[in-house]
Amino acid sequence: MTQQLAARAHISEVFRVFLWLGLTSFGGPVAHLGYFRTEFVERRRWLSEAAYADLVALCQFLPGPASSQVGFALGLMRAGPCGAAAAWLAFTLPSAVVLVLFALGAAVLDGPIASGLIHGLKIVAVAIVAHAVWGMARNLCPDKTRTGIALLAVFTVVFLSGPMGQVSAIVAGGLTGLILCREVSMPTQERLHFSVSRQAGVVALILFAGLLIVLPLFAGSGVWLDILDAFYRSGALVFGGGHVVLPLLEAEVVQSGWVTPDAFLTGYGAAQAVPGPLFTFAAYLGALLPGVNGLAGALLALLAIFVPGFLLLVGVLPFWNRFRQWGSAQALMRGANAAVVGILAAALYQPVWTSAIIGPYEFALALTGFLLLTVWKLPAWAVVIVIALGGLLISTL
Repeated sequence: MTQQLAARAHISEVFRVFLWLGLTSFGGPVAHLGYFRTEFVERRRWLSEAAYADLVALCQFLPGPASSQVGFALGLMRAGPCGAAAAWLAFTLPSAVVLVLFALGAAVLDGPIASGLIHGLKIVAVAIVAHAVWGMARNLCPDKTRTGIALLAVFTVVFLSGPMGQVSAIVAGGLTGLILCREVSMPTQERLHFSVSRQAGVVALILFAGLLIVLPLFAGSGVWLDILDAFYRSGALVFGGGHVVLPLLEAEVVQSGWVTPDAFLTGYGAAQAVPGPLFTFAAYLGALLPGVNGLAGALLALLAIFVPGFLLLVGVLPFWNRFRQWGSAQALMRGANAAVVGILAAALYQPVWTSAIIGPYEFALALTGFLLLTVWKLPAWAVVIVIALGGLLISTL
């Protein structure tokens, strides 16, 4: 009984802490990792600095939403599987609720004020994505080889539109990196210890791969399976950070005709103004999907986009201490990460730029947002407010 009470207390503690973080963690995944470090390393001392650094390295190495994977792993470490679920739910819920309400309310917004604000949100997306491309290129393409891989990815997604182009670019980048990007191995850090057995890890990896292979085979069998397939595949192929989900989701929901380009970019701009993980953008899209109830579609899309990253994390945890020493894996990931820079750069042009920049005023406003992010270092939510008001001003000119 005492152990059960202690376990419930730990789960409750995890939920409370992550709910507060979900309400206050603005700034994107890099900022989230900083909030986590302050809360769990410095303040609560759940783990050491070295263990936290190693956990972050693992989650950045894997596909998926890095900050949410770190939070999931911290909940798992503190209170087992229920703690992991509590951490994800609490961190994700605030922004997901706001974006679903925005999706359901955006359809009834009308008039010049609403149109101006929505236009401003589309312009915000240009500044945000350009900032992401700039930062990722400096970190993930520091040499000629990886810059070339990024350029190859741009041409791949230009010539092969849709999901096939995204997958082909990542595969080509990974294989090229395996050959050309062998460098010094990752430094050895403190070993990670989680209560995940090797058997559980193998089951998680089989589920991850099985769903990725099987779901496309049932495409066209029903709207629910189509949604599950589209969002699961998007979540499974996100290398390099949350912003990379933009071109993957655009290929799935805009090019298929489920969501209009304007609604897509409006939601993406709104997602920058809320705290928590960027992946909750999926809840906004799910609420807009045709043929399903808005709330049910939002819940299915949200679960589908997060599940692959968590399955992969659980699958790798028991083997990570040995796997991270494998130089070939590191080389493959260097190439794949460089490729996602090219994918995101292509998305910056189409659909982000072509949908939002329709004249010199929009260009000036997008450039202002980019400089506010890169030079003045304003948080993303503040830039969203400034540029949305700028869009309102443009609508009156």
